[in-house]
Amino acid sequence: MNILEVSMRLLLAVIIGGLIGYERELNNRAAGFRTHILVCVGAAVTALIQVYAFEQVKITILDNPSLQGVVSADMLRLSAQVISGVGFLGAGTIIYEKGSVKGLTTAASLWVVSIIGLATGYGYYTLSIASFVCVFIVVVVLKNFEHKFIGKTRREKLEIVFDKKLQPILEVDKLLKEMGIRIKSIEYSTEEEENNECIYTLFIPVRFTVEEVIDRLMGIEHIINVKHTS
Repeated sequence: MNILEVSMRLLLAVIIGGLIGYERELNNRAAGFRTHILVCVGAAVTALIQVYAFEQVKITILDNPSLQGVVSADMLRLSAQVISGVGFLGAGTIIYEKGSVKGLTTAASLWVVSIIGLATGYGYYTLSIASFVCVFIVVVVLKNFEHKFIGKTRREKLEIVFDKKLQPILEVDKLLKEMGIRIKSIEYSTEEEENNECIYTLFIPVRFTVEEVIDRLMGIEHIINVKHTS
């Protein structure tokens, strides 16, 4: 294998890892542009080491036929270690916060980038490029589809202050239902003499911002104030 072939494989790994990492970087994820490049290039180098080792063993056996069966090279052993090793790196991007798990997509992208890196290192250009196209469609195109149609939610808390004499709870429930917002719990406080406070824990679809929900709630008569608490 000449230097041009090696350079082409490593360059392809840099491009693929960089493009996938750039998308993660734009979304402010823990593992971004440089991390994905390093993982992809590292996997490609591992594959190249395997190729070189196999070629060296083959040359050694051809020069010394008596060593056949004694000297060998497992083409997949190092590759398997890359795939399992990236799991520890991916685990560092996963965060449990506010009752939800974040970072799974980034962890998965690191894992798949390492596999694509192995493919580029072994010289499977068509497979590498086709895999990159599939991954790019998933992380970019399907993201918008998911947000619009699948109804992914996040958990938020809102503090609602309303007139004690005219409690618009039914109106609040109706509005939240219309927006597709699920109520997890309601905490009531009756310490104030004139007004009541409720803390709503809600599962809000990602298509709505917290500010949009607050604006809609403030439009209900007899609601005095709405505040985001978490």
